[in-house]
Formats: sequence, structure tokens, C-alpha cells
Amino acid sequence: MSKKEPVTIPRFTGRDLPPIGRLLIQFTPPIAIIALIVMVLSKPDGVASVIFDMRTYVTGGFTWLFILYSLFAVAVCAWLAFSKLGRQVRLGGPGAKPEYSNFAWYSMLFACGQGIGLIFWSVAQPIMLRDESPVIQLAEGNAADGGLVWAYFHWGFTAWAMYCVVAVCLAYSHHNLGKTLTFREATVDLLPRWARGGAGVVVELLAIMATILGLSTSFAFAAMQFTAGLTSFTGLASSPAIWLFVIVGLGTAAAISAFFGISRGMRLISETNSILSVVLVVAAFIFGPTLFIISNITQTFGAYITNFVPMSFWTDAPSTTEPLTSWQQSWNGWWTVFIWCWVIAFSPFVAGFIARISRGRTLREFVIGVTVIPSLIVMVWIGVLGSAAIYYDDRSGRGISAAVNDNVASGLFAMLESIPVVGSLLLVIATVLVATYYVTSLDAGTYALADFVSAPKRAGAWFRVVLVLSIGAVATILLTLGGSGVVDTVQTGTIIGAFPFSIVILLMIINTIRRLLNRDRSTKELEKAVNNPDPNLVLKVDDEGEMHSVSDGGLQPSGAGLR
Repeated sequence: MSKKEPVTIPRFTGRDLPPIGRLLIQFTPPIAIIALIVMVLSKPDGVASVIFDMRTYVTGGFTWLFILYSLFAVAVCAWLAFSKLGRQVRLGGPGAKPEYSNFAWYSMLFACGQGIGLIFWSVAQPIMLRDESPVIQLAEGNAADGGLVWAYFHWGFTAWAMYCVVAVCLAYSHHNLGKTLTFREATVDLLPRWARGGAGVVVELLAIMATILGLSTSFAFAAMQFTAGLTSFTGLASSPAIWLFVIVGLGTAAAISAFFGISRGMRLISETNSILSVVLVVAAFIFGPTLFIISNITQTFGAYITNFVPMSFWTDAPSTTEPLTSWQQSWNGWWTVFIWCWVIAFSPFVAGFIARISRGRTLREFVIGVTVIPSLIVMVWIGVLGSAAIYYDDRSGRGISAAVNDNVASGLFAMLESIPVVGSLLLVIATVLVATYYVTSLDAGTYALADFVSAPKRAGAWFRVVLVLSIGAVATILLTLGGSGVVDTVQTGTIIGAFPFSIVILLMIINTIRRLLNRDRSTKELEKAVNNPDPNLVLKVDDEGEMHSVSDGGLQPSGAGLR
């Protein structure tokens, strides 16, 4: 008798969708996206007007909700980090070991989460906010530092906590309970049994649409920013033909990475990103205004700590005394609300990928690794590059500000040009980072999207390649036929669409808290069984929805399948 091969873990204990549900998940998103593209391209002004009104409505009526949501995310992360559960619960069961080294793990976290966003905003936001920084109390003559402090806040701990809390929900559901790595199976247990099927389909459709449109529009903007980098050291003029060439190039690289898998693709590129990022920041620190940078970082880090609580709770209440006629009347509409919507909209693929690569870590290790470490990296990055930008902006008669006002994507390159000796080399490194950070973001998104679409089956390498090509096609159509204005409209619509999706996330968080608080002996046994590779162990769900282990012909309760 041949020896049985160990089974793949975690074992699947969830429920597959009925055929109609699976058809809806597979075919509704492409049909909806095609319809959206046709509508946007045929009536760009009308769609832009609708998106504008939606943004105004969300900003005017629900700023308080996004503020409270961000605080809730921080509170849940703090609870997980400091509670006994954080120390006792290990993703993948008590015997699980991390699949990746800490360096590889942190590199992939950063690469899939905010790498491309920081390239875009690490200079632009401090410059744009240097003259207008509400809440921040700074000494006279240091008004420019307020932009840095708000950039720390928007891209630092709170944003990462919002990613982390979603990733925890998906990771525990998948690695410990054997559910698919999907939003529906991390959420619907909270609902009445009769509502779970339909609600699960709706939840998954929202996650898929947010992922596809978010990645596609980011792809288009990455192409424009990469072109801006090329222009800075080659003089090559930006044009739709160049954008198309860049999209094809970046898409090909992402497809190759997706084909080779996480260990041979995503991990290697992410580690390269980390090394190049360190080179960029260290060079800017050494060859730039070193004394000003280190002094300004010290000062602004203190201001961030001092003002963290007021910034976290700031809703700009006086602005609500009269209804907004335009989101542009609200500072939060430009910044905090919009960025929190951005984080929520990108949560499906960022959190999904983080959950996938985090097996073997305790909840405490997970939370600290996903919030504290990336936040410190973000703050150093923004502190060095943003401080250098302010320094050179002052000495060039607001030259960096002029570049940012002309094209937000060019702010970083305008600053790097000002650094003596190594400025030209740093331009090349920054341009390469735009490419590689987007490749890793698209790679991470592809893995998450493949899980959403194909679960409970594991998608193959060629399926991931097809997803990359599809996202590239959407980006190409939007950018070449519609231009940057159409891309901005679709991206803004996607981000504002985070408003209804935030309700899904809140339900998922509540469900995860319920699961953890109700974690009893049977649940612990289930976690062990789910992660047991022994082929003689079989898990089955009985008519009551209870999970059982069948071993050596005996039927033994192993825990509740719906936990």
C-alpha cells in the first residue's frame, strides 16, 4: 500500500458558493467594469460631476464616521497587541513557523502596502501643506513643518492599523479556521443563516471591484509618474505613446513576477525595493542638507507625538454648521477623509496579501510587524525626503512648490535634482523604484484577486498572469483613450466607494472579535486539526454545520465549523 502524501494546510472547512453565486463573482466584475469604462469615456464630464457630488456628500456628512473608524482600528490593534490573545494565538496553529524571514516579510509588507503611494506623496504632501496645517501647534517660523507632521499621520501608524485590522480578520479566518482567504467567509458568520449566501456574493463583488479598479487606476498613475522620472534625466516628453510603452513594460514585469510566485518573484523584487529605498534615503540624507534634516526630523517627530491625539479626533466641526456645496471647502475632504477612503478601498488586496504571507506569527507579532515597524520606516522616509524638499524649496524661491503644482508626480524628482553630486543617480534610482514598487503592488493585488475569484480552489500561475494582463488592459484604455482626467475620475469614484465597503469591514472586524472572544477548547482543537497535514485525518461538516475530524474510522467533534 502506497504511503499517503501530506495534505495541503490549512485544510478547507468553509462552504463553496453555489453555481449561480460563482458565476456572478466570475462574470459580474468584467461586465460592470466594461460598462463603467464605456460610460466614463462617452460622458466624462457627466460622470465626473456625479463623482464630485458623491465626494461632497461623503465628506460633508460622514467625516466623523471615518475618524471614528480609524480610531476603532487603532483600538483593536492595541487590544490584540497587549491582550493575552495576542500572545496565545498563532496564525496557523501553535506549531506553525513563519514562512519568510523578517527582512523578506517587512519588505513585502511595505512593497504591497504603501511603497508606490510614498513615492508619490512623500514630497508632494509636505510641500502642499507647508502653509496650511490645522491642529498642529508649532513654534513661530516653523510653519512648514506642519505638512511633514500631517504626512506622518496620514501614511504612518493609523493607516497601517487600518490595513492591519482587516488583515488580522482574513488571516485568522484562513490560517486558523480553514476558511478561504476571502472577505465573505471572514464576515458572513455574523449574519442570519438565510442571508449568508447572498450577502457573501455581494461582499466578494465589492472586494473584487475595489481591487481591480484600484490597481488599474494606480497602474495608470504609476505610468505617468515613471514617465515624469524619465523626463527628469532624459528629457523625454510625456505622451500617450510613452504611457502605453511604460504600461506594457511594467505589466510584463508584473506578469513574470506573478508567474514565478511569491518566493521567486514578489519576495526578490520586494527585497530589492528595500535595498534601493535605503540607498535613496541614505544618499539624500548624506549629500543633502544633513544638519537641517536631522534637526527637522527630531522636531517633527516630537510634534507628531504631541499632536497625534488631536489629529486623530479632528473633524473640523465648524465646517459642518452649513451644508457643503463642494468637498473642496473642507480640508478633510482634500486630505484625511480622502486618504482614509483610499486606505479602505485598497484594503482588500493589501490586507489579503499581508494575511497570505503571515502564517506562523502570533497575533502580537503580526500587529507589531504590520503597524509599528512600517510606520517607523514611513516616518524616516518622509522625514528625510520631505525635509530636504522644504529646504530646497526655500532656497529656490518655491521651485519645488512650483513643480508640485504643475505635476504632483514630479515633486520627488524636482527635489532629487537639487541634491549635489548624486542627484542624477538618485533620479535613476527613484524612477526604478516607481517601477518596482508598482510591480510588487500589482503582484500582491493579483494574488489577493486570484483568491477572491477562484476560492476555494488555488489559482494557478497562468491565471495570475491573465489577471495582470486584464488590469493592464483596463489601465491602458483609461489612460490612452481618456487621459489623466478620466483616470482621476475613476480612481476618485473607487476611493469614494470605500464608504459602503467600510460597513463590510466593520462587520468583519466585529465577527473576528466575536470569534476570538468565543475561542474555547473546541476551537483550539479545530485550529490544530485544520493545520494537521496527516492524510489519515479527514475533516467533515455534519448536517448541523458542526466540524468533525474523522480519523481511523472514528467520528470525533473537533469544533464548530461556523466559528
